[in-house]
Formats: sequence, C-alpha cells, structure tokens
Amino acid sequence: MKLYDFDGMFDKKLSEYIAANPSRYTEEEWEDVIPKLYRKFGDAVIPPLGCSPRAYYAGLDDETLVKTLRAHLKQGVPVSDFLCSAIEARKAVSLLMPLLDGSEAEREYAVNLIGADDSAIKKYMAMLVGTDDEDMKNRLVDNIKQKADLVSDEAIENYKNGVEREYMLEILSRSVVKNDKIYNILINEFLTGDDIPMHASFLAAYGDERALGALLEKIDEEDITFVEFQELKFAIESLGGEYTKPRDFSGDEYYELIKNVSAQQVDLFDKLNKK
Repeated sequence: MKLYDFDGMFDKKLSEYIAANPSRYTEEEWEDVIPKLYRKFGDAVIPPLGCSPRAYYAGLDDETLVKTLRAHLKQGVPVSDFLCSAIEARKAVSLLMPLLDGSEAEREYAVNLIGADDSAIKKYMAMLVGTDDEDMKNRLVDNIKQKADLVSDEAIENYKNGVEREYMLEILSRSVVKNDKIYNILINEFLTGDDIPMHASFLAAYGDERALGALLEKIDEEDITFVEFQELKFAIESLGGEYTKPRDFSGDEYYELIKNVSAQQVDLFDKLNKK
C-alpha cells in the first residue's frame, strides 16, 4: 500500500514560503496564517498524484481508508488531518471498532474518530476499567458521559465494587434518566467524601433538586474554603436555589490571590483611562 506523507509535503512547502517571506508576518500572525495555508494545501493538486490530498482520500472506499490509517500508524508515517476528516465523513464506526483492541496509537485514533457513538460506549467502559493511562481514561470518560444512560448499570456496579469510583461518579452524574440509586450514590459521596467541590459539581450536573437541602447546609458551614464556597454556590444556583448570606473569606489563600489579581487589573484599567 502506497502511503503519502501529506503533512511532510506541507511542512516542506511552508518552509519554502517562510524563507521567501521572512518578515511578511509577525510570529503571532503566523499562528493564524499557517492553518489557513494548510487548508488551502488540502485542495492543491499534488503533481505525482494528479489530485489534491482531499480528493485522493475521497476516492478511497471506507475499508481502504481505515486500512490506510492502520498502515500509517504501523509504519510511522504521519497521519494528516485530511485522512482523519475523510474517515469521519464516512461514519465508518464498524470498521474502526477493531482498532480499539489494537496498539496504543490505534486506540487513540479510534476513540477520537468514533467519538460518542452508541455502539462504542460499552466498549469504552471496558477499556476505562482496564487501562492505567490517565489521558486515555479522560478521553473515554468524555465520550461515555455523553451517553451515560447506556452504561449506568455498569457504572453503579463498578462504583459498588470500588472500581474507578470517581470516574463512575462523573459518568453517573451525566445520566439523563433519573433514579434513586444514582441520586443516593451522588448525595452520599457529597455528604461523606473529602472533595466537596467535585462532588458538589456532580450534584449540579445530575440536576436533582432534592440535593438543595444538603448543599445549603454545607455552604453555611463556617470552615469551608473559598473554592468550596464557589462550587457550592454554583451547584445551588444550577438547581434553582439561592444563597445570599454575606461571607468573609479574608485570609483564605485562594481568595486573597483572586482579590490581589482583581485589584491589579482594576489599577491597570485606571492607569490606562488616565492616559
């Protein structure tokens, strides 16, 4: 199978362009120009091919596109955005699913290309509890959360068995179909767990107004930190509640940091206005 390093071709063209226009753009402007040049390159005819990178991949069938991706990864040839875009446009989920059992690179590309497709969610859950790669775990959870109801039973079971409990809580908090099992797990973690901001955010995401009482009681405690207060207040308001009691967080490290930064910004604004 013939593989084309379109990104390498673009980099070469870009180097030539920059050498011919050394002072045309500032470093900041180049950051905006380069993506535009890359998009144009995608429609430019490559002489040896007689077509553009986009047209080349558009002419391949679904199976060949996925085989091409695997070949790129196996042989260490850079994978261009044009190939990924072509695969995404085909919705070739069934052909991509086997990559979830492949090499690390294949798994990463497959997760990104499949996204939150219903057919992959249960597989994602199995991958989540079977990997030690935190970056991969976060990618998987981001997709699972979008279809949390498809694996809510598995998430409850994993939580009960002490498997990736915080991730399971995060997934359960995104369930659309409400039930007492999920609510009781989330509220119990909020009442007994150590990470108040995180567990408050889970209650906010779940959206069950029954949690308001516990949130209001917790936010009224005198020893909560400013960070905890902020997250609790957000959760209360997201559930339709309100907390207006004045609080003084003087001495709180994070509060003092925010206050100092805000004061500096106001001072700078005043100086600019006086010029």
